[in-house]
Amino acid sequence: MKILLINGSSRPNGCTYTALREIADTLESGGAETEILFLGSGPVRDCTACRTCQKTPGRCVFDDDMVNPIIEKAREADGFVFGTPVYYAHPSGRILSVLDRVFYAGKDAFAHKPGAAVASARRAGTTATWDQMNKYFGLMQMPIITSRYWNMVHGARPEDVGKDEEGMQVMRILGKNMAWFLKCKEAGEKVGVPLPEQEQIHFTNFIRE
Repeated sequence: MKILLINGSSRPNGCTYTALREIADTLESGGAETEILFLGSGPVRDCTACRTCQKTPGRCVFDDDMVNPIIEKAREADGFVFGTPVYYAHPSGRILSVLDRVFYAGKDAFAHKPGAAVASARRAGTTATWDQMNKYFGLMQMPIITSRYWNMVHGARPEDVGKDEEGMQVMRILGKNMAWFLKCKEAGEKVGVPLPEQEQIHFTNFIRE
């Protein structure tokens, strides 16, 4: 059981990392393998909707040592946690750009695997951020893992987040719920429960002639 946690902050060891670390520690205490992947602090190219990835499945045309390696790691992962700071009541631009590209180019690496979003803020904007992140999982047919409260922590500094007792508890419960779901999925696979049968996608427009 391997869970990939992605840190969408520009700070490698900041508030978002503190939340992800609490989840990872909980998962590891239950025997899971985890990896926290930092997206870096440099500029991130966004998706240009060139659709070249439809001709080269699983690869983005912009080979920037970030998106394509994440897709490859995703193929080996059983579940995902995406963490982001809150910028003006929305996720960081870097994680949105990465999600746009990895899910468009490598959707098969994520489909039917559980995903969770975590938002970190000094004060507000977390629920709007969490809601936007969850929409990605819905499009990828990914079961959404929740906790006892919305997956968020509060604090202006990592040490503040560590003092957010409820937030840290929410992260631990999230980790336990992720592990529980993956064990249930594994048990289902062992007795032959198949993944849902897929239908060909029908694209329709709102405007009719």
